[in-house]
Amino acid sequence: MFHIYCPWCQEHREEEEFHAKGPAHLARPKDPEACSDEEWGDYLFFRDNPRGVHHELWVHAVGCRKFFNITRNTVTYEITGNLPKIGEQPGAKRAGRSGDLTGAPGSTRSGQ
Repeated sequence: MFHIYCPWCQEHREEEEFHAKGPAHLARPKDPEACSDEEWGDYLFFRDNPRGVHHELWVHAVGCRKFFNITRNTVTYEITGNLPKIGEQPGAKRAGRSGDLTGAPGSTRSGQ
């Protein structure tokens, strides 16, 4: 089991309280009605899924029910503190912040 840091609740909680919602910063087609079946299918089903670091959208489903972005290594399950705001691209600089949550590590892993 591992723990995930919720930036809204400002505490680590067990992974069962959260749900992954897919890749972060995935742009939805601006006009879905104008997309061909092939374009819509590509958006819904065809994504790269390499091992390693991914930017993901998560929701604290059992807690505050708010969405947030995390950067997670799919091999080690390590979650870094780099949490870009929803709508920002990964690695975007924010005024007054270095892009991480100071003093709030992203995850802890039990038994390792």
